[in-house]
Amino acid sequence: MRSGFSAPVKLQTIDTADGPLRQAMARISIDTRRPAFYPLTRTVDNWLDTSYAGDGLLTVFIRHTSASLTVQENADPSVQTDLLDALDRFAPRDHPYAHNTEGPDDMPAHIRSMLTSTSLSVPVVAGRMDLGTWQDLYLIEHRAHPHQRTVTLHYLGT
Repeated sequence: MRSGFSAPVKLQTIDTADGPLRQAMARISIDTRRPAFYPLTRTVDNWLDTSYAGDGLLTVFIRHTSASLTVQENADPSVQTDLLDALDRFAPRDHPYAHNTEGPDDMPAHIRSMLTSTSLSVPVVAGRMDLGTWQDLYLIEHRAHPHQRTVTLHYLGT
């Protein structure tokens, strides 16, 4: 999986009554191969580091309707297997959907994306996402074929 920044980090300082806030934005490109969970935590933490993040809020947004984002367990890979299996049951690929212009896996991918999240808000403490011990941030690819996905990052804080 290739994961990197497709746009330079944009930093901006906003003066408030309580002092300056820092705002930063960037886009990350992720090459996916198949339906799976693709880890983003390390890449996002590296970006927060280059953005000189302190304490604030991170918004993570995926710019697609057939892939999504989640915060999920990182210790046991069978959790991801079971979650993908559950999504297969909720939105089976072999159902006769009306929308099939982009292939038989497109409409179930839209349903799966609607059931999960396209945007997440994550607190940032001391420059790191405030995730729990067993949590990581993931992109979930719902399509059967390789895609290049774009995730937008926005940090606002000190």
